[in-house]
Amino acid sequence: MNAVAAAGAAPAAARSSALLAAATLARREVVRFFRQPWRIAGAAGSPLLFWLLIGSGLSSSFRLPGGPAGLDYREYFFPGTVALVVLFAAIFATISTIEDRAQGFLQGVLVAPVPRAAIVGGKVLGGAALAWLQGLPFLALAPFAGVALTVRSALAAAGVLALLAIGLAGVGLAFAWRVDSVQGFHAVMNLLLVPMWLLSGAFFPLDGAPRWLAALMRVNPMTYGVAALRRALYLGGAPLGPALPPFGTALAATALVAAAGFLAALLASRGARVD
Repeated sequence: MNAVAAAGAAPAAARSSALLAAATLARREVVRFFRQPWRIAGAAGSPLLFWLLIGSGLSSSFRLPGGPAGLDYREYFFPGTVALVVLFAAIFATISTIEDRAQGFLQGVLVAPVPRAAIVGGKVLGGAALAWLQGLPFLALAPFAGVALTVRSALAAAGVLALLAIGLAGVGLAFAWRVDSVQGFHAVMNLLLVPMWLLSGAFFPLDGAPRWLAALMRVNPMTYGVAALRRALYLGGAPLGPALPPFGTALAATALVAAAGFLAALLASRGARVD
C-alpha cells in the first residue's frame, strides 16, 4: 500500500517541481525588468514616436482601399503600433537568455532536475507577460487614435495580444538559444521580425498592394496576429478593408503561431550547450 502511494506521489511531485521552476523563471524575468527602467522606455518609447510621427505625416494622404473615405492614418496605424510594442518588448525580454548564458546562470538551470519544457515555459511565459504588460497601456490609448473601445473589444484585444506575445516570445527565445551575442541576436531579429511586422498589414494595407507583395503578406504569420487585433478592436464595425482575414481565421492562425513559437523554443533548447 505504501509503495503504491509513493508511486502515485512521485509524478505529482515532479509536476509540482516543474510548475515551480517555470513560475520562478517567469517571475525572475518580470522582477528583473522592473529593476531596469530604461527597458520600459526603450520598448514603449520608439513605437509611440513611430505612431505620432509617421501617423501624423501620412494622415493627410492615406486612403484605405475599400474602406471609408477620410480614415485617419493614425487610426489605421494604431493596431500595428500596439503589435510593434509587443514585438519590441518580446525581443528585449528574450535577450536575457544570452545574458544568463554569459553569466553562468543558464548553465545551472539547464542541469537542474526539471523538464526542459518547464524551463522553456518559464522563459516564454516571463517574456510574453512582459510584452503583454507593455502592450496593454498602449492599447488604452485607442480612444486618442479614434478607436472607440468597449469592454468586449478591450477584452478581445487583450486576449489577442496575449497570443501574439507568446508567439513572439517563443520565436525570440528559439533564436536566443542559438545566438551567442546580443549584437548577433539584434541582427537576426532586425532581419527577421521587423520585416515580418512591416509586411503584416500594420504599416500599409493588404488591399492595393502589388501582387507579389500581397502574396508575401498572406503567408506572413504576423499578418494574422495584426488582423486579429484589428478585428478585435472594432469587433466587426469596420474600417478594415475587404482583404482582411475574418476574425475567426485570424485568431486561429495566431493561436497556432503561439503554439509553434513555444515548440520552436523547446526544440532549440534541446541542443543548447550546458558549458
